[in-house]
Amino acid sequence: MSIFSYPERMLAWRYLMPRRRDRFISMTAWFALIGIMLGVATLIIVMAVMNGFRAELLGRVLGVNGHLMVQSANAPFLDNGDSLVDQIQAMDPTLGVHLMADGQAMILSGGQASGGLVRGMRIQDLTGRALIADNIKSGALAELEDAATVLIGQRMAEKYALKVGDSLRLIAPKGEATPFGTVPRIANFRIVGIFEVGMYEYDSSFLYMSLANAQQFFRLGERATGVEIVLPDPGQLNRIKRQLIETLPPDYRIVDWQEANRGFFSAIQVERNVMFLILTMIILVAAFNIISTVVMLVKDKRRDIAILRSMGATQGAILRIFFLNGALLGVSGTILGVGLGVLFASNIESIRQALSSLTGTNLFSAEIYFLSQLPAKIEWDEVWSVVGMALALSFIAAIFPALRAARMDPVEALRND
Repeated sequence: MSIFSYPERMLAWRYLMPRRRDRFISMTAWFALIGIMLGVATLIIVMAVMNGFRAELLGRVLGVNGHLMVQSANAPFLDNGDSLVDQIQAMDPTLGVHLMADGQAMILSGGQASGGLVRGMRIQDLTGRALIADNIKSGALAELEDAATVLIGQRMAEKYALKVGDSLRLIAPKGEATPFGTVPRIANFRIVGIFEVGMYEYDSSFLYMSLANAQQFFRLGERATGVEIVLPDPGQLNRIKRQLIETLPPDYRIVDWQEANRGFFSAIQVERNVMFLILTMIILVAAFNIISTVVMLVKDKRRDIAILRSMGATQGAILRIFFLNGALLGVSGTILGVGLGVLFASNIESIRQALSSLTGTNLFSAEIYFLSQLPAKIEWDEVWSVVGMALALSFIAAIFPALRAARMDPVEALRND
């Protein structure tokens, strides 16, 4: 059973309807409703984009890198990489354990030069890395078995105007000592494939080659730089890490993906919290608009309030009528805001592309935002939290002017009207 009687609902609705002499109040009510709607919609959109950023970046980071990395604690290289791989694999056969040889290099092509990360892996391990293997735009991953071959990202290919079959030159950071001094170690590599994972950092600076080619280029012999571990379930991270610490000798250093990317994801979380706080202020301002709207409505309806009280209406009935005025604005604005926010967030990439085409500008630069597409992920728990907060602020805002109306003396109201 509703706590609002039919006459109360009818009067509340009638007071919100525009009339010739109440146009200013009606316009203020519309501003309050639109303010709530825009505040709720903006908050939902921004939180969806922040969630999308985190999910996409997390997917890219864990798609290219493993969940855990085992390295030597006392030296830059592992001398017993194969035996370490066998030991970890025997500990848990479900783990993906990959021997790696990686390092920085200078890329030279077409008169341009920039830094890059060379990552050497066994072909079967790289084939099992779905984010790379399933996003080969041209060429073939299997050809990395050949000597002096390399796989590059789409952004790097565009930067240097390279295609499959072309060659590029890599310079290792550590040169070779000769009687005439240190000579940079330079090697030419043939491009056998181009990948695109959708994250600018990887597509523009990562190069993949076979483990044997990387070991030869960096003059590692049979050594490696680390062992990468991919978990079947990321929720097992702490258990597997603890098990590795207990099993492996203290000569090894174990780093998980959270430690390696702590600063990056912490910055995203801080920005997300700050944006939530700032955008909540929009809803708070809209709630103040509800207060001003209902206050003006109460002042305009003093005569009606006095007549209702003289006809037997209780203070509770007057309070409910004007509380319902503010609540209607808050509920309507919240419902419209949720619809607008969810619709916008669900189609945000299409909207971005349309605006970019219309304005002729790049509204989402991959160089700045790391991703090539604008992501959005709607988490309904957050949406309901926004709805609850907006409704709570609206109801609180409606209470104060409603109490003022309920406490109004009908005699004073008629005398001052």
